[in-house]
Amino acid sequence: MTPFFKIYQERSQVFFTRKVLAILFVFFSLSLHSQSGIESFLTPSDTVNVPRKNTVYISESVFLGGTLIGLNQLWYKDYPKSSFHFINDNDDWLQMDKAGHLFSTYHLGRFGAESLAWSGATKKQQLVYGATVGFVFMSVVEVFDGFSSEWGASWGDVTANAVGTGLYVSQELLWSEQRITPKFSFHTTKYAALRPNTLGGSWNEQLLKDYNGQTYWLSLNLYSFAKGSKIPKWVNLALGYGADGMVSGNSETVSPELAALNHRTRQFYLSLDVDLTKINTNSHILKTIFSVFNTIKVPAPTLEVSQFGGLKGHFIYF
Repeated sequence: MTPFFKIYQERSQVFFTRKVLAILFVFFSLSLHSQSGIESFLTPSDTVNVPRKNTVYISESVFLGGTLIGLNQLWYKDYPKSSFHFINDNDDWLQMDKAGHLFSTYHLGRFGAESLAWSGATKKQQLVYGATVGFVFMSVVEVFDGFSSEWGASWGDVTANAVGTGLYVSQELLWSEQRITPKFSFHTTKYAALRPNTLGGSWNEQLLKDYNGQTYWLSLNLYSFAKGSKIPKWVNLALGYGADGMVSGNSETVSPELAALNHRTRQFYLSLDVDLTKINTNSHILKTIFSVFNTIKVPAPTLEVSQFGGLKGHFIYF
């Protein structure tokens, strides 16, 4: 993983935060505007709404293009260039960064597709021009890395990006719904204090940089796989992946004292979750909120299994 991915994660966090702030603004506006007017605005169009569709295309182009230009100016211009090349960073951070690529690409594509659905675009347009937003964006990032002598493009990152996009598109083609959703959870760890520059000094930095505290999930909607059953439509079974004991990626040189603490361990989790998008409501305000927050795994009782056979139960796991 290149250091640039951390910057991309920060930009992704800004992307999600802006959505959250937009939702909060909607609530504030309820005191100024009629709820029915907001509902009407958020309600997806049954037919192609050209102004809406153009707004989506322009907004995505401006946001993603501006982000890439800004990152290039803030980051790459200060480092020497090289001919395009690849590096192999697949062993770094026990592939936690690759899980992050999959998660980010999936949800950027999902938001892109849902935005086009709001405009009344056809399913084909949603998948071709919306669901691929994350992969296109991240592919440009890899090109930037590939031309930097400091880093290099990563086939592992490209593969993870493709899997993230493919997970969304394949489910829409196969089931016309998202039965399996990547999600994220985080808790602080003791390792950040050992290397705050690398793993984060503040909570916000640790959220993005400390892979020891991150967990990535595949949340499976049980009712979708058992249509007609009495299982509540919003109940999910979540399979998680995390890692612990990492004070460096892998090949990075650290002091002997820190190297002695580098006990890299994979962790696997089984838990319950909630698919917020499956909660029955006629309110498009709530549907929009649920869509945004369906990126986060709901804290719940969890069973943890480490790669060395350790078994642990968590009453509530974040």
